[in-house]
Amino acid sequence: MALKALVLYGYGINCENESKYAIEKSGGKADILHLNAVLDNPLVLENYNMLMIPGGFSFGDDLGSGKVFGNKMKFRLRDGLADFTKADKLILGICNGFQVMVKMGLLPEPDFHQRVSLTTNDSGHYEDRWVILKGNPNSPCVFTKGIDYILVPVRHGEGKFIPKDGRVMDELKQGNQIVFQYVDEAGKLAGFPYNPNGSVENVAGICDKTGRIFGMMPHPEAFNIVENCPYWVKGTVREPLGLKPFKNAVAYMEKKGL
Repeated sequence: MALKALVLYGYGINCENESKYAIEKSGGKADILHLNAVLDNPLVLENYNMLMIPGGFSFGDDLGSGKVFGNKMKFRLRDGLADFTKADKLILGICNGFQVMVKMGLLPEPDFHQRVSLTTNDSGHYEDRWVILKGNPNSPCVFTKGIDYILVPVRHGEGKFIPKDGRVMDELKQGNQIVFQYVDEAGKLAGFPYNPNGSVENVAGICDKTGRIFGMMPHPEAFNIVENCPYWVKGTVREPLGLKPFKNAVAYMEKKGL
């Protein structure tokens, strides 16, 4: 069965259209629905096999990025989200969506308890630049299969990944749940500007233990045509690398037949 995604928007989310475009260009289908429409009718989740929370600045990042949007989902969609996570379906959060997921407790475990956070960049201001991500070949993440390195843009003010404590970080490592890390041109962990926000151990994205729930700060959906990347004019980038996670999601659903 084809991937059929529900892409949320509203209250300052602003990447829903390019998210839909990336999904459909990768072979899936996507509907954009306002969060309120889902809150009013949680059963609508049953019509989809993927949920995506795109980037933006929901509620102006008041009370912390993603906190208000996440609370709305946590306290009004909890049962529906719990069923969704148990049904072998996919959840993807990018940038503000990643912030929403960690603050409502869908990552690193979908039990609605917050264990990690994304907070103010070490630079103290908004960062808008292209970054190199190194994939974890041992990760169970559905979205990143076969991705060794990927070039994508970041655009955020609160992207610094921090765990609640060392135990959480150890568990992420043991489960290979650290999916992407910021690296330099040599593929090595490095500081600013390669790590644009000061994330602990350069973490750019994590997944749950099943690999079906995934969040990342950079924006793969923004690299949906090769000309979106400034390096295409040099001929060093020949394809829209940002589509790879979406193509992996499509392939997963086709294989599962969900």
